[in-house]
Amino acid sequence: MDGDEGQIGHIPVLLEPVVAALAPRAGQTYVDLTAGRGGHAEAIARQLGPAGRVALFDLDRGNLAFATERVHRTTGITPVAVHGSFVSVGRELDARGLVADLVLADLGFASTQVDDAERGLSFMRDGPLDMRLDASAGMTAADLVASASERDLAEMIARYGEDPLARQIAAKIRDARAVAPIKTTAQLADLVREAYGARAHASRMHPATKTFQALRIAVNDEMGALDALLDSIRRAAQRTREGRPSWLAPQARIAVIGFHSLEDRLVKQAFADLRKNGLAREITSGAVVSSESESAANPRARSAKLRVVMVDGPAAGA
Repeated sequence: MDGDEGQIGHIPVLLEPVVAALAPRAGQTYVDLTAGRGGHAEAIARQLGPAGRVALFDLDRGNLAFATERVHRTTGITPVAVHGSFVSVGRELDARGLVADLVLADLGFASTQVDDAERGLSFMRDGPLDMRLDASAGMTAADLVASASERDLAEMIARYGEDPLARQIAAKIRDARAVAPIKTTAQLADLVREAYGARAHASRMHPATKTFQALRIAVNDEMGALDALLDSIRRAAQRTREGRPSWLAPQARIAVIGFHSLEDRLVKQAFADLRKNGLAREITSGAVVSSESESAANPRARSAKLRVVMVDGPAAGA
């Protein structure tokens, strides 16, 4: 990482395994579906040379601008910057005449987002109950907590947070919002702690961890977006295999980093289906996880799982 690490404010997870698995070569086109602060993009762009091309996607305008400037400043490559969800990757690349050789989706979020109390992503800092990765659009977590039924809240927390106390937490939210709106992260965290009662002291993690995860996933439709991305990859890989125009080049390498079991399960199954149908080959043997030294230096890497596949080229006679 270069000298302005303090300004960058984020350490990319599994950087060395990502670069090794994607194996970038001069002149290739790299597509980063979750640019963040540009750590992965910079490392890969350095190996693409002046003929290389980079496309960066992100829902966070500030991080996208930072990553774009960072890649340009350190490598001389001027990235194509797309403010929006990676769900539109096929359409956006087609519109620009780009075909991806290398693709990365890091499904985590930047430390700068977590550390910004105004984003409402963490219960460690009190702030507005927002949680939107794109702060310019959509329903906030406060809106969701205010409008969702008790049953829907319980199902959401159980499904996306896998919290066994989902019903008790939803009931506590129901009672509290009947008295006054739940507007801050501290309010919500305190309610979850109350729902846990004495069990909060025995919990290995903060009682609110799973509820915050569930609401963030719901607010940003993260699972829906990931499912759509994986479907787009499947359809593009099919077109590539058939020798038809596609946003994925033959032998394109696709890497996805997940941070919880729901994400990793979807990615694992989607990649297995690609292999089963003869559309891709596995590059990594199962999931790659962080080393002990990386986990010690960057605790957020501990839950990261990297999976990488390579798209097969056209079938004989295609």
